Amino acid sequence: MPCSKRNRECLVRAAGGAEIAETAIIIPLLFMIVMAIFWFAQAFRIYTTITQAARQGARAAVAPACSTCTAQSTTVAAQNAIAAINSTLTAAHMGTSQIQAPTSVPTLCPCGSINASCGGLAIGCTSLPTTTYVCVQPNVQLSYSSLGGAGICGTSVSFGYKNGFSFSIPFTELNLGNMNLPAQAQMRLETQ
Repeated sequence: MPCSKRNRECLVRAAGGAEIAETAIIIPLLFMIVMAIFWFAQAFRIYTTITQAARQGARAAVAPACSTCTAQSTTVAAQNAIAAINSTLTAAHMGTSQIQAPTSVPTLCPCGSINASCGGLAIGCTSLPTTTYVCVQPNVQLSYSSLGGAGICGTSVSFGYKNGFSFSIPFTELNLGNMNLPAQAQMRLETQ
């Protein structure tokens, strides 16, 4: 027997099936949106932490040990940079074992260069006795007065960080655990 306007109980039962179907469609979509927000927040946290770690590493590499001391050797500067990076990552509860070699090392010229061509004398990464993937390039030209800059020397620090959260997206080749996130920072020498 069809429902009439006066028979409210019949109308409630007829609408119940539609509400269940709508809920069955909305719940998975809502779950996917919440998961996307979570993964975006995790990626943003990792990105900001490794960027801060690179800045702290560059700052530690250029800072003199005391106000009257001479500049540090390149090995000591690199060791200080690596220690600062490891300290920053550890404080954020991120594994230092996830540090990877940078995907591209910046091509930087030695201090005193007048333009960015360097004449083939680009500064490479400082090699340390221990195996590390952090690239520290001390005493490099960060800006050129011939190009309108201030002619500033400094240090560049770069590394990669392997995303520790493995999450593969179905029906695609994308796996977030295989991503190598780049981090790079430059800091001018504090004695200038």
